[in-house]
Amino acid sequence: MAKTQVEDINRNIYDIKNEDEYAFKMQKGLNREVVLEISKQKNDPDWMRELRLKALEVYNSLELPTWGPDLSELHMDDIATYVKPKSKLNTSWDDVPEEIKKTFDTLGIPEAEKKSLAGVGAQYDSEVVYHSMKEDLLKQGVVYLDMESAVREYPDLVKEHFMKCVPVNDHKFVALHAAVWSGGSFVYVPKGVKVDIPLQSYFRLNSPESGQFEHTLIIVDEGASLHFIEGCSAPKYNKVNLHAGCVELYVKDNAYLRYSTIENWSKNMMNLNTKKAIVGKNAQIDWVTGSFGSKISMLYPMSILNGEGAKTEYTGITFAGKGQNLDTGFKVIHNAPNTSSVVNSKSISKEGGSCTYRALVRVAERAKNAKCSVSCESLMLDDISRSDTIPVNDIQTDEVEFSHEAKIGKISDKEIFYLMSRGLSEEDARAMIVRGFAYPISKELPVEYAVEMNNLINMELEGSIG
Repeated sequence: MAKTQVEDINRNIYDIKNEDEYAFKMQKGLNREVVLEISKQKNDPDWMRELRLKALEVYNSLELPTWGPDLSELHMDDIATYVKPKSKLNTSWDDVPEEIKKTFDTLGIPEAEKKSLAGVGAQYDSEVVYHSMKEDLLKQGVVYLDMESAVREYPDLVKEHFMKCVPVNDHKFVALHAAVWSGGSFVYVPKGVKVDIPLQSYFRLNSPESGQFEHTLIIVDEGASLHFIEGCSAPKYNKVNLHAGCVELYVKDNAYLRYSTIENWSKNMMNLNTKKAIVGKNAQIDWVTGSFGSKISMLYPMSILNGEGAKTEYTGITFAGKGQNLDTGFKVIHNAPNTSSVVNSKSISKEGGSCTYRALVRVAERAKNAKCSVSCESLMLDDISRSDTIPVNDIQTDEVEFSHEAKIGKISDKEIFYLMSRGLSEEDARAMIVRGFAYPISKELPVEYAVEMNNLINMELEGSIG
């Protein structure tokens, strides 16, 4: 019998565990007193405090999803929703506390900033501990702040957009997020400004039995452009951690946004994240997503194409190993004529891991001449892994070009034989096939912009295969 096992990822640099030291850690559980205490810690304006309390009511009124992965291990009574590290917000790495700084140094964040990023935000547990942006972008009016600072310094802009793209009642974990959110990034790119070098935010969860609920709000105004990279990781613990962040993206008329995410949570993490974009006339958003790690993921970015000629592309890869159930996909709503979407999703499963591609394409009746192409491919490396494709296509007009292709398979013995006949060992042949399968995704993130994603793919495939 052919050997198809791929060794688990070597997580040495990601499994760094600092002492669970903090300035303040919320009592476990979720109730009105907890929400009010978080609001007090954040010095919220009245409207934000009221939004949090309303969200708590919505959370308590909604049930857990009855579809998808089993979430029965998640108990909010065991989760601390707010952990304040022993650090203030700094604009120099030198001022970040040594133990926290060492973690980010090991992950390569400061080095990446020097070489290839226009700005960086770094969050540790529930607070942003470092934030900076190049001077020339400041002069052009670009705003890149931690979310709490944005609430204070740009109250009208934040209030206009906060939890409007993703409404509080969207689902139970959005309501949870809105009630206890902390940290995250705010970006505003003024009309016509082109940000040629990416901005990056990195989120690190260190404290066990806690949750991270960062909020990302990005507004790319008319004719502007931006590439934003988001990365995240956490060390492995024996008990469940929770990530329920929220990303709201506004791409105004004739604007462009490329949003790249590298999710590398540890395998005790439940990753229940929500991301949506509203796209204007002749505007475009491109998503590039890599989902690694986490025990369970439920993540389905959505593009809402509201403007005529709006476009979106989604390019994603998911890699599930032993004990992982990664339920991911993409949603696109065509709400206007001449809109277009291209979806390219790939998944790899091994050692009993489960990958699910769950998608929605909706073309409204008014979206005449819309074009949509969906391709999802799955590769299973053994006989005990699982891959499912669950698409929902709701096409409400005849004037549309639509295609959907799904392919699920194993490594071909013929391909192995061919490569071995060219002098490769069986192990190298299998590794080459898997790398080739992942390449169309990884090439979308140049090394100088996101070294981490390419390294993660390589680390998943390194070692003896067999």
